[in-house]
Amino acid sequence: MYRKTIRKAYTCAFIFSLFACTPESEKTLGYVNPFIGTGGHGHTYPGATVPHGLVQLSPDTRLAGWDACGGYYYDDTSLLGFSHTHLSGTGIGDYGDFLFLPFTGEPHTVAPNGEDRTSRFGSRFSHDEESASPGYYAVTLQDYGVKTELTATQHAGFHQYTYPLSDAPGLIIDLGSSIQERRVLEATFQTFGDTAIGGMRRTRGWALNRYAYFYARFSKPFAIRIEENTHRAFLNFGHTDAGEKIKVKTGISFVDNDGAKKNVEQEIPGWDFNAIRKNAEKKWSEELLKIQVKSDDNEKKTIFYTALYHSLLEPTVSSDTDGRYRTMENQIAQAEDYTNYTVYSLWDTFRALNPLLVVAYPDLEEALIRSLIRKYEEGGILPMWELASNYTGTMLGYHAVSLIVDAYAKGLRNFDVEKAYEASLFSSSYDTVHVSPVINRRILHSDLMSIGKQYKNTLGYIPSDKVNQSVAKGLEYAYNDWLIAQFAKGLGKEEDYAHYAQLGKLYAGYFDSSTGYMRGKLEDGSWREPFVPNASDHGRSDYCEGNAWQWTWFVPHDAEGLIGLMGGREAFIAKLDSLFSVGSELAGNNVSADISGMIGQYAHGNEPSHHTIYFYNQVNQPWKTQALADSILHSLYFNAPNGLSGNEDCGQMSAWYVFNAMGFYSYCPGIPEYTIARPLFDEVSIRLENGKEFIVRTLNNSRTNKYIASIRLNGKTLDRPFFSHEDLTAGGTLEIQMSDRPLIP
Repeated sequence: MYRKTIRKAYTCAFIFSLFACTPESEKTLGYVNPFIGTGGHGHTYPGATVPHGLVQLSPDTRLAGWDACGGYYYDDTSLLGFSHTHLSGTGIGDYGDFLFLPFTGEPHTVAPNGEDRTSRFGSRFSHDEESASPGYYAVTLQDYGVKTELTATQHAGFHQYTYPLSDAPGLIIDLGSSIQERRVLEATFQTFGDTAIGGMRRTRGWALNRYAYFYARFSKPFAIRIEENTHRAFLNFGHTDAGEKIKVKTGISFVDNDGAKKNVEQEIPGWDFNAIRKNAEKKWSEELLKIQVKSDDNEKKTIFYTALYHSLLEPTVSSDTDGRYRTMENQIAQAEDYTNYTVYSLWDTFRALNPLLVVAYPDLEEALIRSLIRKYEEGGILPMWELASNYTGTMLGYHAVSLIVDAYAKGLRNFDVEKAYEASLFSSSYDTVHVSPVINRRILHSDLMSIGKQYKNTLGYIPSDKVNQSVAKGLEYAYNDWLIAQFAKGLGKEEDYAHYAQLGKLYAGYFDSSTGYMRGKLEDGSWREPFVPNASDHGRSDYCEGNAWQWTWFVPHDAEGLIGLMGGREAFIAKLDSLFSVGSELAGNNVSADISGMIGQYAHGNEPSHHTIYFYNQVNQPWKTQALADSILHSLYFNAPNGLSGNEDCGQMSAWYVFNAMGFYSYCPGIPEYTIARPLFDEVSIRLENGKEFIVRTLNNSRTNKYIASIRLNGKTLDRPFFSHEDLTAGGTLEIQMSDRPLIP
């Protein structure tokens, strides 16, 4: 049923009347299936948004439990309404602001979905009467006969409800509804005559103190009844004729009510729903067409362009149209020539999403880094996982440094480099004093300034009997410090370079040569016992969302050093081979659900494994990288709701696919180099922002021809499956000849 939702025939006149129509732009939008990832544990949403838009207007089918993180779960058959903010593919939920539910007669309650505990107002629906495409969502509410259509601008949502003949058409606005049932600290409504209503709410959840505001104007007058105790408003439109459309344009702001009103008035001045939809589609087409693929396989193109679509959802704009935004100290600031962004899932996205932006959307990546630096200036420390101007402290490492140094190494410098360097140094230190006093003390001490930083800077490793997830933290800190060393070297700071280069080698202290794994080490220097390499205890072990099998390979910056630890090239290859051939069983009573998408003990459904297959390219066995990339691309991504092997994680899972389907990957952000795996398409063209074009052309390409026979870059044969970022930005053609047999020296 999901396929019919994306196989619509779009006409040039309808979609692209606002700009030059081309067959490629028309087809590209048709290849996006927003329902991919809405099943399984992908946690995506299917609703209407624009690239990096503040508004994500989408249906909510459940509010509680892990699979409610995106608000929508494909297996559900009833929905609660349409809220204006959502997160894409996260493992923790928040948002779901300002739920709207149109109805006729008396609103009905529906049985709880998933882990929801109580019945709520809502309606049944069928996927047969549901569709989604970039910038547009539609569904018919079966209980009320109301067809709902949604589209969006950057700061506003546009609803179009087609009502049946009714003497009691209405709409509920619910300020108390929150994804994962977050606590509402305050909520208020404000009416403006009989055609407009506004309001705000402040919630405590993943973001501990989050403000959101709305201003909604209706095309038809209403009478209103407000229930203060439930934070709901019930609107009555009196009467509708059969097929009568009632439109609602809703501005959203994280600043104040005035900002919400200005946002919608500036972006949706009239009532032409189709014009706003066309403009959303135009924005999507412009971004998606920066990468073009040639193939006769429409399923692969659908997976690819949906992956690119998911890669362009977050981070999201969080400043208003007038430049005002909410700072990390929860103050309202006015900015000139600056856009504030939010939803930085850095532990996930530093690996593939942000390097993909460096390739195809470098101006945006620089803007995201400028926003991170501003957050450092306001709060005193770079975020780990920032949400709505809140430090959440979620996950590990200090991967804002990864974004900064990768961009710097690849020639992007349109940000305050010295301030970025200062912020990077501070991220590596242990200092709980020189940060904003508004940061929650628990988050500061346990996450942002984990005592693990002090141990690694003094003892040289993080004791597992003192710090939770010690091995994962230690390995990520070593990589982050290596990045700082490269930054220092680029800036000519030789003393800093030497210091941080040494810190970058501290990963070696976690390697136990007797077992061949990275292990937890106690403060007295002994190894933690018992040790079971495939064991997992989610949130309470030496590893994070993984086990020793997966984390042993997190040394992306020093393959030679890791090879040496394991006893040389042959021993390294044997260990790497075993990772993919050993059984996939996981031990323990509290196994992390994030360990998924298994090939042996390789777990593609979670981020720590995403670089691992490329180690074969480092040891001159590239055919193994090629075979594994082929397997992952074909067996762990599908054109279906359950089309992802793990959480989408704000674009990371999809960005990995985009890179590898093109045939190459940024295997270690911070090294301005790409490694080649197995391209899926006959040709890929990247339209670079410098006006040049980089083409990957694949010859003799087929499902069975998954091995590379030769590589030529601008006519010159490459003897290694690597090329530089400078090669890419210079433009040209990478020509790859495929074969059904591995090229073994």
